[in-house]
Amino acid sequence: MFDWRRGGAVALAMLLVALAACGRSDPEQALRASLADLQQAVEGRDAGRIANHLAEDFIGPGGMDRDGARRMAALHFLRHRQVGVHAPGPVAISLQDAYARVTFTAALTGGERFLPDTGQIYRIESGWRREGADWRMTSIEWRPAVR
Repeated sequence: MFDWRRGGAVALAMLLVALAACGRSDPEQALRASLADLQQAVEGRDAGRIANHLAEDFIGPGGMDRDGARRMAALHFLRHRQVGVHAPGPVAISLQDAYARVTFTAALTGGERFLPDTGQIYRIESGWRREGADWRMTSIEWRPAVR
């Protein structure tokens, strides 16, 4: 005969574990959410929001630091009324513990009206580190994908 007091406790414990597992997002899913939010920050011309995705020890091309990246984004936003990140190619994510390497191809555009007056396709490679529940970019490199 089934003992509801003992069996019910086990079933309740299993249900709580299952619910806790459903509430967590796996590291790759959380990283992809950070990437999507970063893309929205670029398209929203929000340099401060971009900087929030960068680690304190961020390093970019030419030794650019976190504040330099924020200033570069703000300058780009002043030059172009519309900024876009279009059709990012397949995103390749390599996870190892609390670190990740993300690579993809994207077309970055800037313009004043309906059509972009500048645009380039780039191959982008970035390093990321998990800090608590958030992912922060630690490094980035980009180069033209088409020459």
